[in-house]
Amino acid sequence: MLRTSRVLLSRVTSPLQGSGAQGPILRFDGEAFRLKKTRELVRALLVLRLCAWPPLVTYGLTLLSWSQRLLGSRLSGALLRASVYGQFVAGETTAEVQGSVQRLQGLRLRPLLAVPTEEEPGTDRGGEAWYEENLNAMLHCVDLSCGPPGSPPPQPALMQLKVTALTSAQLCKELTLRLREPGTARELSPERFATTMESGKDLSISSLSPEQNQHLRASLSRFHRIAQDTHERLNQAAEAAERGGLAFGVKLVRGAYLETERALAQQSGTADPTQPNYEDTSRSYSRCLELMLGHVSRRGSRCQLMVASHNEESVRQAVKRMSDLGIPPDGAVCFGQLLGMCDHVSLALGQAGYSIYKSIPYGSLEEVIPYLLRRAQENRSVLQGARREQELLSQELLRRLSRRP
Repeated sequence: MLRTSRVLLSRVTSPLQGSGAQGPILRFDGEAFRLKKTRELVRALLVLRLCAWPPLVTYGLTLLSWSQRLLGSRLSGALLRASVYGQFVAGETTAEVQGSVQRLQGLRLRPLLAVPTEEEPGTDRGGEAWYEENLNAMLHCVDLSCGPPGSPPPQPALMQLKVTALTSAQLCKELTLRLREPGTARELSPERFATTMESGKDLSISSLSPEQNQHLRASLSRFHRIAQDTHERLNQAAEAAERGGLAFGVKLVRGAYLETERALAQQSGTADPTQPNYEDTSRSYSRCLELMLGHVSRRGSRCQLMVASHNEESVRQAVKRMSDLGIPPDGAVCFGQLLGMCDHVSLALGQAGYSIYKSIPYGSLEEVIPYLLRRAQENRSVLQGARREQELLSQELLRRLSRRP
């Protein structure tokens, strides 16, 4: 299966200059692991081997419950913090998160804060109260990523905002389906939604039920409150977009929500929207990557691309084609990976000057573990196939133990 993100608004900068520029030579041979501390290498090796064990991914919550009963919540929590939590999570307190952000920036990696909340399609997590809790978590994330109003940090981190943490996936689907119907373009126009967010006036869509309209109004209010935290930055971005036009942005992702999408298709009697196997997914990703890099090459910074992949060959393809097409490493193309995964690739990219973002969740054990299990299920094949990264970690540890140069 292949996913692309929604269209994004982006500040437009000057077009790319020249073509055929040679990018830095990249080697994904573990050399960059020399930047890591020994205890980080040991933890990464142990956790990646543990995550390659299928029952852990499939029955994670059950195994966690058993460990709490056998060891007690305190000891079980300490083991998790020293292993899986420490590998994949930025921390719980503000100081811990900011420390993780600074460490990543010191390695030339760009932090992308992730609030560990989401709604699965077809489920109900508790109605408006659940979305309001997510809103508060998002507002806290704004403070962590941008700092308090008027005093941003020298190198602010970015944050991710998942729409379905603030509004139901079912409502998003309903609105999307309505857009296909004749005569609905004006009623569902972005301008009308934006005006409602600014004015706070009631909005009613004729094709939605009273309950759906009420949920839509509450959702728009949540979106507005998050934007209003960042009013000055939002205003600057809006003015820049108005002066230079809008840019088209895509986050290219492979293999997300496979099991959920297939189950929904089976329930609804519709065609399976996913690719039939890993090989077809890779071919589709490669074709779409080639297409988007061509757009970036022709349109410059009016087209932005995030290559969100832990697949080494996909990253190699992107880097080679960027060099062939004259796309600079720190230009309109960036890379995205999860914290604690594929570090031999992300560290090499960062050291070579490419824009590489690491998605870093944060929060308490209770909040983060279900989120991590979901990410592990999405990246099951990556975790089980991370033998190369484990080999590179082992090689670096052996080099240090033998004190070789």
